[in-house]
Amino acid sequence: MRRSIILGLTAVLCAVTASLTMLATAAGTQTPGTVGIRIIDAPESRADDPRARLYIVDHLAPGTTINRRVEVANDTAEPQEVEVYAASASIDNGEFRFGEGRAANELTAWTSVVPARLMLEPGDKGTATVTIAVPGDASEGERYGVVWAELRAAATEEEGLGAVNRVGVRMYLSVGPGGEPETNFEISDIEGRRDEDGNPVVAAIVRNIGGRAVDLSGELQLTNGPGGLSAGPISAQLGTTITAGQEGPVLFTLDPALPNGPWDAQVTMKSGRTTAEASGTVTFPDEPGDVAPGDLSKGRSLVPLAAAALVALIALALFLSRALVRRAKGKKRA
Repeated sequence: MRRSIILGLTAVLCAVTASLTMLATAAGTQTPGTVGIRIIDAPESRADDPRARLYIVDHLAPGTTINRRVEVANDTAEPQEVEVYAASASIDNGEFRFGEGRAANELTAWTSVVPARLMLEPGDKGTATVTIAVPGDASEGERYGVVWAELRAAATEEEGLGAVNRVGVRMYLSVGPGGEPETNFEISDIEGRRDEDGNPVVAAIVRNIGGRAVDLSGELQLTNGPGGLSAGPISAQLGTTITAGQEGPVLFTLDPALPNGPWDAQVTMKSGRTTAEASGTVTFPDEPGDVAPGDLSKGRSLVPLAAAALVALIALALFLSRALVRRAKGKKRA
């Protein structure tokens, strides 16, 4: 009898709407409560883009100005003064990284937030407008930043140091004339790994072949393992961001009881409206820290395929409509 084992795992979760950063801590220092921030409007052209509902994502021509509103919520038990401001960010080694403190970059120089401070009662909410004004001589390319909502705890006499809590909304701004650069990526390789704790890990190597950074999520399905075993679907560890022209691994961590294989692997990756798939075989090594190359049959991004299918449908519709018109004219002559 073919056996099937469904292996469920809790992925390492990364907050997608906000990132919590403790900039300074000291033993015994009381941190303030929590503050939340979210974007409350997005361009109509991105109504079906999941990333645009979480982040400020846009493509602008030089000389263009946009406004985006964010909502800040005070979930503490005390009135709070919340500072709202833009700071720098970058993408490095597959990770979206925030600058230290209020570090600036080109994007933050173009960005203003009004009001810069919100006085919020417990349970209250307020809005701030984020304005991005791209200068007319701005060069082409994508810039990254973050809009922070910050609470600062008062310093104590004993410690002399306050703690800073801040949560933020990421900014991905592409600049250039004409239409927006394509968002596209491919799964270029697959590996079987074993992490330092001995867990088997599938690494899907993703290459960004488009012009915009991608934030990756995905699922893995393993089938035809030893004794006919299967596992999945397993969710990817979140937090991998890859900029244009770069590549990096997206990891799927499995149960340590999983046999080494070989396994048939089916991987589906998503970023916003773009999806890519690939399948192949993978085997896990014996020793922690080791890597076993897999054998991948490359998949293609489903967005170009969907576009091609749409073009074909439109062409077929035009052909049929013309044929019906010719047929109707023929009947009239008869």
